[in-house]
Amino acid sequence: MEETLKEKLNGRRVIASVSGGKDSAALSLWLTEQGIEHDRVFADTGWEHPLTYEYLRGPLTAKLGPITEVQGRDAGMANLIRRKGMFPSRVIRFCTEELKVFPLAKYVKAQQDLHGEVVNTVGIRAAESAARAKMPEWEWSDTFDCEVWRPLISWTEQQVIDIHHRHGLAPNPLYLKGATRVGCWPCIFSRKAEIKLVAKLSTDRIDQIRKLEVEVSAAAAARGSAHHKYGSVRTFFAGKVTREMSPMPIDDAVAWSKTKRGGKEEEVFDSEPEGCVRWGLCEPQVQLSLLEEDP
Repeated sequence: MEETLKEKLNGRRVIASVSGGKDSAALSLWLTEQGIEHDRVFADTGWEHPLTYEYLRGPLTAKLGPITEVQGRDAGMANLIRRKGMFPSRVIRFCTEELKVFPLAKYVKAQQDLHGEVVNTVGIRAAESAARAKMPEWEWSDTFDCEVWRPLISWTEQQVIDIHHRHGLAPNPLYLKGATRVGCWPCIFSRKAEIKLVAKLSTDRIDQIRKLEVEVSAAAAARGSAHHKYGSVRTFFAGKVTREMSPMPIDDAVAWSKTKRGGKEEEVFDSEPEGCVRWGLCEPQVQLSLLEEDP
């Protein structure tokens, strides 16, 4: 560990948020390379793909070490939606707070009570979005009552892939199936290609969303929500209509995801996932060596 970094940490306990995705795994690997002991914690949304749970509890734990799992009071997205009687949206994004922020903040507080001051590290990279590009490497968080550290803020995706290779850690299998992100399956902010992939790999999740839409819409109708501009219709996704966002039932969203640009003509051929190309795992012998678990 560099002397300046050692002085910055000043003996504080380091906590690393681990999601089962590539960036948080890279974060933990990098902290290990620097000789920085850290606790790993996973906020379980109850809305992840089964492969993510298998990866996190199997290969990732074997490589990184123990990962503590925490949950919000509703024990998952579906229960949270039922309790709220609505789906999260761009305007009311309660899912992140209830399923990730609050349980993680509770964990951080418990560690502070046990060990004193802590530093909360997250694997956010500036290249991911315009909003994240504005985030500093270090800043104080009132929510967590501690400093938040983003060591990978200036990293490229290739650096993330390289550190996985360096440590012989295979990525979450969903990346090799074409996913560009693996947290929350699906997220309310999912793009067209992401909805298409979820529909292809997880018909059970599409069925679950369809049932939730029926339940939540019925609850809205019972509350007398006809005054709402869309009546009692409640959907997981919203479709863009002119400048407004209108309800888009899950079956409509899936049908739209399978269309070409413009959303009018269905694609005849399904493109091959680019996951193995991005991860340099297209050569069979390389793929097998990285997917092999440590003895």
